[in-house]
Amino acid sequence: MRKIFIAAFALMVSVMVDAQTGLKKVYNEEINPLEQIDNAVVKAKANGKFVICQVGGNWCPWCLRFADFITTNATISKMVNDNFEYIHVNYNSRKSADAAKAQQATALMKRLNNCGRFGFPVFVVLDTNGKVMHIQDSSFLEEGQGYDQEKVLRFFKNWTPVAVSNK
Repeated sequence: MRKIFIAAFALMVSVMVDAQTGLKKVYNEEINPLEQIDNAVVKAKANGKFVICQVGGNWCPWCLRFADFITTNATISKMVNDNFEYIHVNYNSRKSADAAKAQQATALMKRLNNCGRFGFPVFVVLDTNGKVMHIQDSSFLEEGQGYDQEKVLRFFKNWTPVAVSNK
C-alpha cells in the first residue's frame, strides 16, 4: 500500500510540474551531448558565429522558461539567430545510472569547464574552435519568475563575434 501511495504521489508531482511550466520540452535526452556540441561548432565556424550551449534539462522549469523566453521575444530571437549556433545541451546526472551515461555526463562537465557549479540553466559560450570563452550564471538574467530582456540582451551582445573581436 505504501509503495502505491509513493508512486501515486510521484506521478501527481510530475503532472503538477508539467502543468506548472506548460512549456515545450527542448532538450533531446537521446543524443550524445558531446557530439551535439561538435556539430554546433562545425556549423558556427562555417557561418562565422559562436556557439551558446544552454546546459540543463527538461526536468528544469527555469531551463524551459528561458528557452520559451528567447523564442517568443522577437528582439532576442533575432540576436541569437544572427550571432550564435544555440543548442540545448541535456545534462542530468541523476539519470546517469549506467556507466556509459555517467562517463558521458562527467566528460560533458569537463569539456564545459564544470559549468554545472553555477546551477541550471547555465550558458556556455564557445568560440569557433569549441573553446570555452565564458560561462554565464543564469540567475543574473532573472527578474521575478522570468527573465529580464535588458539583462539577457546585454549578455548576448557582449558575446557576439563582433563584440569579442572588437571590430
